[in-house]
Amino acid sequence: MKVMILIPAYNESLRIGEVVRRVRELYPAYDVVVVNDGSHDRTARVAAEAGAEVVSHPFNMGYGVAIQTGYKYAVEQGYDFLVQMDGDGQHDPGYIPQLLAPVLAGDADFVLGSRFLGVESYEPSLARRLGMAFFRRLVSFLIRTPITDSTSGYQAFNRRVCRFFTTEVFPCDYPDADMLIVLHRAGFSLREVPVRMYANAEGKSMHSGLKPLYYLFKMTLSILVTLLRQRKPG
Repeated sequence: MKVMILIPAYNESLRIGEVVRRVRELYPAYDVVVVNDGSHDRTARVAAEAGAEVVSHPFNMGYGVAIQTGYKYAVEQGYDFLVQMDGDGQHDPGYIPQLLAPVLAGDADFVLGSRFLGVESYEPSLARRLGMAFFRRLVSFLIRTPITDSTSGYQAFNRRVCRFFTTEVFPCDYPDADMLIVLHRAGFSLREVPVRMYANAEGKSMHSGLKPLYYLFKMTLSILVTLLRQRKPG
């Protein structure tokens, strides 16, 4: 069984080293791969020195492209399962076993880590809470499954999902809630588990760096486009 921990990172040299070291300390049998998305600082070097395999973009291509690069790498290298987490220290790596458990057992193809299922986590700003609430209700309605944290970037999934996401069906521009809709429409099984998340030092992350109102508009538009598509799993 091969498990890959995917960490997309953009200008995270102050935090990425500690994230990688912590993951490697807890899970020495898992491989850590950092996708350096054209950082202007020492992100790539710090990640490599901490023990990660580093795949670098020549320039910044955005969060969605960065994680899809990680998916392609995982498929090419023959990984069976993938865990995705942010490189800013927001996601507590101690919850990786809980994320992986349903996938390893074959009970779900895709597992989403939720900060709203009873584990104490940081309190997002009011604007972000309103946006989260909107997408939580919208996604839950569209996939007919209750979802509490539709914009979470803390995830685990199997090779079938990973391979599916290497195709053009993957919503690179705004992959948050769209990923859940695409997976549901393609027939994959989804589950949420409780995880702990922390506020990062600067109050933002690669995964959620857009201004709330702009993000709300663009993400809604992206979901509408996604609903026009139909795709079966490969």
